[in-house]
Amino acid sequence: MVQSANSSFTEETRLLVDSPPSYHTLDDDFDEPISPTDLYPPQTTKFSQADICWILAGLWSAVFLGALDGTIVATLLTDIGSDFNKSNQSSYIGTAYLLSVCCFTPLYGRLSDILGRKGAMLLGLTLFGSGTIFCGLAPSMESLIVARAIAGMGGGGVMTVSSVAVTDLIPLKQRGLYQGMANILFGLGAGIGGPLGGWLNDAFGWRSAFLFQAPVLLFSFILVAWKVNIELPLEIQQESTLEKLRRIDYLGSATLVGTVGCLLLGFSLKSTEELPWSHPLVYGLLSASVVWGACFIYVERYWAPHPVMPLRLVMQRTPLAVSVSNLLTSMSAFSMLYNIPLYFSAVRLNSSTNSGLHLLPHSVALSTGSVFAGWIMRRTGKLYTLTLVSSFLTILACTLVACWSQNTSTFHLWADIIPQGFGMASLITTTLIAMIAGVYKEDMAVATGITYLFRTTGQVLGVSLSGAVLQGVLLSKLRQRIVGPGAAEIIEAIRHSTTIIPALPEWQKQAAIDSYADALRVVFICQAAINVVGFIACVPIQENVLPGSHEEQEEIHRARNNHDCRGGTDD
Repeated sequence: MVQSANSSFTEETRLLVDSPPSYHTLDDDFDEPISPTDLYPPQTTKFSQADICWILAGLWSAVFLGALDGTIVATLLTDIGSDFNKSNQSSYIGTAYLLSVCCFTPLYGRLSDILGRKGAMLLGLTLFGSGTIFCGLAPSMESLIVARAIAGMGGGGVMTVSSVAVTDLIPLKQRGLYQGMANILFGLGAGIGGPLGGWLNDAFGWRSAFLFQAPVLLFSFILVAWKVNIELPLEIQQESTLEKLRRIDYLGSATLVGTVGCLLLGFSLKSTEELPWSHPLVYGLLSASVVWGACFIYVERYWAPHPVMPLRLVMQRTPLAVSVSNLLTSMSAFSMLYNIPLYFSAVRLNSSTNSGLHLLPHSVALSTGSVFAGWIMRRTGKLYTLTLVSSFLTILACTLVACWSQNTSTFHLWADIIPQGFGMASLITTTLIAMIAGVYKEDMAVATGITYLFRTTGQVLGVSLSGAVLQGVLLSKLRQRIVGPGAAEIIEAIRHSTTIIPALPEWQKQAAIDSYADALRVVFICQAAINVVGFIACVPIQENVLPGSHEEQEEIHRARNNHDCRGGTDD
């Protein structure tokens, strides 16, 4: 039985200073009038263990495929660029997908509340599947880039809606363990995508790497359409399709896409095209992002009856802390993933294969950390201390890596990255559960979408900003060390390809190695600093009791809603 704790309710329901009502601040007296949020009833459709297994198979096969697709495409960029004779545009294949994912991910949280979990998931699968198939049939580089953008519109939704649906099925106390299993599949897909993409390209051509995904997509689509029958609230079930479509926040969605799209595209162009900050395209996009952002806030605050990102939710204590911590730690994590192989290829002069192998312990740690966090939450029902420890591990890893030198032992070169993978995986698991546990039931889907938005935005910003910092420091160091006739050409060659470094004269080779080491050390120190701020952002996250069963979870929601009917919140 849930214990009452009225004395802490006021503290736990204030915006910014405090969080919304938490699960452990409840009354035992349930004989109160029904509030509007009580229209979210317990599921009358009870799912058997077999049904849940089929549902998870449908959802997680799509998650696995999304991760697989990402690394497959990264492997194919060079061959695709050569085939179309447009290698200079090949980076836009990845950029278009990531930008699209970031822009459309948060929209699916609200769509899953309007169209239902099944409807939103099928929409995501349709966009992702059609975009992927169009990639395999694309007649030009431009059409391929557009197809990748379409795939991204669905790819972000697949991740978000699958997480929302699992939350509906699994009590929060066990939810972290299931998230860990999903992350294992995600890591497995990302791990085998590269080798599989290379094999398919060599055996059948790069187009086959896109087309072979169709059977898995069809499998996932059929299972979702057949088994994912999660009920919507009564008020939405009774609405017509036209009424449901009217609930969509079109203007808020458009302004959000403009805000995120312009921001990420500006940073991406700065990094990939090496444009200066003063370039009209860069500062124009960043300025447009500010304008779109102002419009978005106005629309969500004063215009939209059903906002795609309710500001009252984002500005609450736990959701705000989770969002900021996810943004910052994702920035650091993806910067690490992209720059560790560069360190071994440019500073240690290892082969590409050997450089990539140094990420293997990180991949194992990612899977282990997520499952470990889920297991701890299932046993203890607690997440706050685990969240802080996980965040501290990311700081430790970045600090150890920043201390690498030519005298660093082989053990440290392999092991120092492990705390980053373990801590990051644990952190994103605990913060997702903290976000879900810290909001009302009717806000869970939107809150999940917000979490994925900040996470994916951090991933793109981490890669773009670390690339900008790296190139800026690298250029400065190379100009100090390499002078004389032809120095400019040599410097440009070193900046754009690490493969020429071993063939340089000894003094130029050492200058290139030292310059890359200095630039990467600055990047790793910046990562550590970002993780410190991320740790501080985790401190306000609130500890909420995690229900161990659906019955307890529904009892908690009912008690919270009844308390609000008596005027127990400040919202």
